Amino acid sequence: MPVTDITKDVESRTLTITAAFAAPVERVWALYEDPRQLEQVWGPPEYPATFVDHDLRPGARTTYYMTSPEGEKFAGYWDITGVEPRSRFTFRDGFATEDLSPNPDLPVSENVYAFESAEGGTRAVFTSTYGSAEAMQTVLDMGMEEGARSSINQIDGFLEQHPA
Repeated sequence: MPVTDITKDVESRTLTITAAFAAPVERVWALYEDPRQLEQVWGPPEYPATFVDHDLRPGARTTYYMTSPEGEKFAGYWDITGVEPRSRFTFRDGFATEDLSPNPDLPVSENVYAFESAEGGTRAVFTSTYGSAEAMQTVLDMGMEEGARSSINQIDGFLEQHPA
């Protein structure tokens, strides 16, 4: 399984997930650049994602929703704040309303997704920082850790089936 470690640090309000992928950095990066590929692995398998808007460049907003087995939609957005191609991107990650606008009632996190070559594949570190310990606990109570683990653990299988 790609996820090798999950660290929750309440004091620094961070959730850090480390993963190792069998594919090279360029291939992993291409998955995050392409909304059609990304929606195949974003979210747990039982909550498939649909990306409505996605442009991995500073200043862009990505919008998406995940659909539950019962058909209920859960929306989110990323405000892309920085991109270093094939190395890292940063973004604000928030929950959205049904019309894909930011939901001010739910937490927003600052995120750094970093990628580097390692042992013939890719080492990725996904770090989310929340504004308060309570905000972090809210998303943990919503199943963020389990959902992220099952989502990330799909990536190697997808990349094996779609090598280019």
